[in-house]
Amino acid sequence: MGKTIAEKIFSAHTGKDVKAGDLVIAKLDALMGQDGTSPLAIKVFEELGGEKVVNAERVLLVMDHSVPPPNEGVANLHKLMRDFAEKYGTQITEFGEGVCHQVFMERGLATPGGLVIGADSHTCTYGVLNCFSTGVGSSELAAAMYTGKLWFKVPNTVKIILNGKLPKGVVSKDVVLFLAGYFKADGLTYKAIEFDGEVIRDLSIDGRATITNMVVEMGAKAGIMPFDEKTKEFFKSIGFPQEKGVEADPDAEYEAIYEFNLSNLEPQVAMPHTVDNVYPISQIDNVKIHEAFIGTCTNGRLEDLRLAASILKGKKVSKNVKMIITPASKRIFIQAMKEGLIDIFLEAGAIVTNPGCGPCVGTHQGIPADGENVISTANRNFKGRMGNNKAFIHLASPLTVAASAILGKITDPRELMD
Repeated sequence: MGKTIAEKIFSAHTGKDVKAGDLVIAKLDALMGQDGTSPLAIKVFEELGGEKVVNAERVLLVMDHSVPPPNEGVANLHKLMRDFAEKYGTQITEFGEGVCHQVFMERGLATPGGLVIGADSHTCTYGVLNCFSTGVGSSELAAAMYTGKLWFKVPNTVKIILNGKLPKGVVSKDVVLFLAGYFKADGLTYKAIEFDGEVIRDLSIDGRATITNMVVEMGAKAGIMPFDEKTKEFFKSIGFPQEKGVEADPDAEYEAIYEFNLSNLEPQVAMPHTVDNVYPISQIDNVKIHEAFIGTCTNGRLEDLRLAASILKGKKVSKNVKMIITPASKRIFIQAMKEGLIDIFLEAGAIVTNPGCGPCVGTHQGIPADGENVISTANRNFKGRMGNNKAFIHLASPLTVAASAILGKITDPRELMD
């Protein structure tokens, strides 16, 4: 019997012929922790009596959720991370380098066929690079730093084939919101998802990453994209060339195969307070907004900023709308400046912040007031997600968020496109 991509990766990392449902202890290729989860992992690692971090050069600690630190408590946590990285030789980022998932990929730590964990639920993002990556808890990160391994149940795999051509004004965020609405929050719990089809092949790495980032919002353990010339080009651009990926066998056994034609898809919006509360924009009428946010590990990449700029250029953000734009990394920020995107944002009346997670996770830099409606490119809209449980968060694409910021209400971006 042939193997899925997940089964091939776990077989390679255990030295055994494994299949879905098997319990395994697998060797890890790289690890990540951010400033919301690393401090506890460090505490547990020390309680375990850890004297060295296994494969330390492939462990990345990222300061991104609260940077620069908004209070002394966070500043001390950052110092704890710096001290740990210096003592044990792990990699660490500094303020403003970027959101953990983007920086991890830019540093070449996620590679095709790899097995990666991170103490953050959206570690599944790296599956865009044809690896198996998944989020874990802080104590699991500590154990992995101590041993270089972790136990897993090899997940069953579902295959999602997305065919057709995306219409004007419809982008990858609309695709994944549509899927979240279809499968619901628990519809693919602990599954690995293999993506394929015309839509996937047409998307850039930036676009594909938006989809793998949000597979956890359907309950999935991992989402894996195919390896192709676009994947090769990404690795070449960051200075870590890769020539080969992992494919499923033709006779691989899937739990289910789903096929969608997206040629008639329209922009999608997730309404408060769950990610799977999704509606096509034609069904949303006159929702006033007070804050618009473009950024995060979901949609803060260069393509996302270009999309937003295409709507905002020569226009102004509506009066009484706070618009915040946060590039996902310093690398992206610099390129956006070179392309004139930052000028467009500032001239439109938006605020551009340093790369980080602040507004998305609700630590600082954009917390809404009571009763305010926010439209965001983030991946979650639960009560309190942005720091105020009395606010209302709507999720949409960079095009939809930018159009909504201009008109002051949730807006179909096609109304403002040439």
